[in-house]
Amino acid sequence: FPPAVFPLSCVVQNYSWGKVGLESEVAKLVASGDPQVQIQPDQPYAELWMGTHPRGDALIRDNRIPQKTLGQWIADNPACLGAKVKDAFQGHLPFLFKVLSVNTALSVQAHPNKELAAKLHAQFPEHYPDANHKPEMAIALTPFEGMCGFRPVEEIVSFLQNVPELRALIGEVAAEQLERSGSDDPRGVSAALRVCFTRLMKSEKKFFVDQLNMLVKRISQEAAEGKDTSGSSGDLLLRLHSQYPGDIGCFTIYFLNVVRLEPGEAMFLGANEPHAYLHGDCVEIMACSDNTVRAGLTPKFIDVLTLCEMLNYTPAPSSSKIFPAAQSQLDPHVYLYDPPVPDFSILRIEIPASIKLYLVSAMDSASILLVIQGTAVGTSTAAASEMSLHRGSVLFISANESISLHLSSPDGMLLFRACCLL
Repeated sequence: FPPAVFPLSCVVQNYSWGKVGLESEVAKLVASGDPQVQIQPDQPYAELWMGTHPRGDALIRDNRIPQKTLGQWIADNPACLGAKVKDAFQGHLPFLFKVLSVNTALSVQAHPNKELAAKLHAQFPEHYPDANHKPEMAIALTPFEGMCGFRPVEEIVSFLQNVPELRALIGEVAAEQLERSGSDDPRGVSAALRVCFTRLMKSEKKFFVDQLNMLVKRISQEAAEGKDTSGSSGDLLLRLHSQYPGDIGCFTIYFLNVVRLEPGEAMFLGANEPHAYLHGDCVEIMACSDNTVRAGLTPKFIDVLTLCEMLNYTPAPSSSKIFPAAQSQLDPHVYLYDPPVPDFSILRIEIPASIKLYLVSAMDSASILLVIQGTAVGTSTAAASEMSLHRGSVLFISANESISLHLSSPDGMLLFRACCLL
């Protein structure tokens, strides 16, 4: 039998928003995963892609396997996905697993549902390259900051009253409509929110740049005088403006929740949920798609009309955006992040130092295992030989195969395992 469990060498994306050199968790993982790799101190290391995406298909590090990449290997051995996954996703790995190291904000964006994705792809294939939806989940590795979903209305109203430049962009009529909308009429609230956000995003460039400059000048002066600028979210505004001067995205902080995750905490981003990552390191998993509708904090193609049409305008507190992990009933070392989509789930595996032998159990899905900390020797009846595992190691595990870990680290191990639980 050919090996069905093997190590991978994964592709790094050097997007400009990534953390630089060894500041980046991506760079640190790559450097410890493969000592041959030279980390460039002035180069951004933004994303590590673990999967079969055509722009970043993982290389197989096992010279007994004739196929060069994971995508080729799965195409030739589709049964490795597990029977259910293979049938449900037409012989393809249904997720892309990543590590992200975010230094400057990513664009304000949302991902379409399947119906809208099919329509956008048919109309504008150059901007929307496929017909799939793209739900995502991020789990913090270091303290992580992002924006996600619309804030409770009272928070937005408070900003409309404290930030005259914002009110000027939205206009008095729309602002008052939101102020008058009552919590007993959620559809009325969503409609008012849609009008306000659309007015903001579609405002004339010269007008919003002038208002933004006035706002930044005012907040900078107040901060210099030692005043409290939190009523205008001053710190975040100045930070985003320094990263993307003159960008409409700077104003979205007044509409979207700012969510702060501690390591191990997660947020799930369903279809049509507006979001932007701001800073920190995370593991991320997503359905296999490149469909992103952007509207600010980016030099890329912006599609404001589609974004404003598609968004989910349901206000909710930022605490509701933290997605809980459930401790496994079968294994107390496993925490499961199981979002409301079929495409993917993640297991966080924390093995204490007292355990010297641990079984990574078989499941009815192909999975990708990432080592964040600790060292072990892995053995499997499905592997060609024993595998040395350490920080930055990535393994592909075929469905129904298990691995025994012989731990050798004084402080235990932390692993993330991406899979598809149908």
